[in-house]
Amino acid sequence: MSKKLQGKVALVVGGASGIGRAIAECFHAEGAAVALADRNRDACEELAILLGASATHHRVDVADESSVQSMVNEVVRQHQAIDVLVNCAGILDETPFLEISAETFDRMISINLRGAFLVGRYVAEQMVKQKSGRIINISSQLALKGGVGLSHYCSAKAGLLGLTKSMARELAPYGILTNAIAPGPILTPMLEGLSKEWVANKEAELPLGRFGTAEEVAPTALMLAASPDGDLYLGQTLGPNSGDVM
Repeated sequence: MSKKLQGKVALVVGGASGIGRAIAECFHAEGAAVALADRNRDACEELAILLGASATHHRVDVADESSVQSMVNEVVRQHQAIDVLVNCAGILDETPFLEISAETFDRMISINLRGAFLVGRYVAEQMVKQKSGRIINISSQLALKGGVGLSHYCSAKAGLLGLTKSMARELAPYGILTNAIAPGPILTPMLEGLSKEWVANKEAELPLGRFGTAEEVAPTALMLAASPDGDLYLGQTLGPNSGDVM
């Protein structure tokens, strides 16, 4: 049986850990040549070595436009194409609304929303030349329901859903399919930014009774990335979220 992404090039931004890493490993197992981009150079290089010769690693600061542009150019130079983009870079911290500074809010937007825009913008230019591509933006179920102490995070992730829908409409004529995944609470290093009380309360309210794992999110990304599996999905938000949003 042929692999679902055989011959494809997948750029996974934020691919050194958590959901991004699980998606990168999943795509690699399905035959893709994976370009890993992350701010953590060492972790990125370590994973690329594990994945083997077809994988490349690239340092990027998604808040810096010149860094994003250089990274995308480097990926295209090394792989000659970008067939799939996964926008997974992000940060998370818990701060009450009345205590969030403008600086903290701006940093969250800069990385979790503006960063996805910048990467999507430069990758889309390459995909337009190819007349094909898949873009998958990783949002959060909190974009749909909000969260205590997370108004800055929820704002950025909700903005990402709006960006996804607009990208989907504008890029579809070029053969580019843009969708989002809004995972529920997932056991990743990002949880370190949340209090133990927040985590315990969230787990107790989940209908499934547990947090998900990054490996349980990756198959959703694979479905959107592959053909014919994801061919009819456009501007959609898929939610592997333990029943947190129904």
